[in-house]
Amino acid sequence: MKRFLIAVSVLVLIFSLASVPAEAKSLAAIIKEGKIVIGVKADYPPWSAINEKSEFEGWEIDLCHKLAEYLFGDPKKVEFVAVTPESRIKLLTSGKIDIIWATMGITSQRAEKLQFSIPYFESGVRLLAKKGSAINSIYDLKGKKVITIKGTTGAQALAELVPGAKQIKFTKTYEAIQALRNDQGVAFAQDDLFVFTMALYNPDLEVVGEHFNTTDWGVGIRKGEDDVKAFVDVSLRLMYESGYLQDSLRKWWGGGVLDEYLRRIEKVFQE
Repeated sequence: MKRFLIAVSVLVLIFSLASVPAEAKSLAAIIKEGKIVIGVKADYPPWSAINEKSEFEGWEIDLCHKLAEYLFGDPKKVEFVAVTPESRIKLLTSGKIDIIWATMGITSQRAEKLQFSIPYFESGVRLLAKKGSAINSIYDLKGKKVITIKGTTGAQALAELVPGAKQIKFTKTYEAIQALRNDQGVAFAQDDLFVFTMALYNPDLEVVGEHFNTTDWGVGIRKGEDDVKAFVDVSLRLMYESGYLQDSLRKWWGGGVLDEYLRRIEKVFQE
């Protein structure tokens, strides 16, 4: 009953909000369509990926289903569209997707094109290299080729911190991992969450160097769609306060790194 009352209060909030600009898509329009279309990553396990059954799965996928449950009373009323760091903002602003939920760091540059929900996680960037490499710091990358993903905060931060590094940019993470194995670069700069996952399941690879460019993650929403933002914000807060965010994370992670990731959730919601 408590959950039901909370859900009702969320819906009351939805319909009490002011109307949105004509060029924007209102939450009422999404409800009328009977589903929410969300841009997610397809190659970023365990956060969001396509499994062997060609189904999306991962922590962020769980959160998307929970959002649909809050909105429609049915967690299945969500359509996933695979996005990359390079394509996700274009797909949002063109109206191909309703929101972006794709490990997206909140930056002032991106905020010029869209608005963000409240933060729900925090990450930074680390380097992934072959075991036994001579790379021990990002500053060892000066004058060397380093692999990055187009449109990521990692690529942007590396360009600022080590302008002498020669970035070899890819669109998809599996391409970047293969390039690292083929010695197209001495290291791969990406979210610490991802590189730790790759090192865990690939004994020939290891995480090296310092942690840099700490960034909060947020859901991307078109500007002018303040009712959508309000709903996503309330939903994230509800997921946190009910423990769903944390419980879903436990489903996908274990070991010592889980405590660190849970700490990051607490940090962003307590700030």
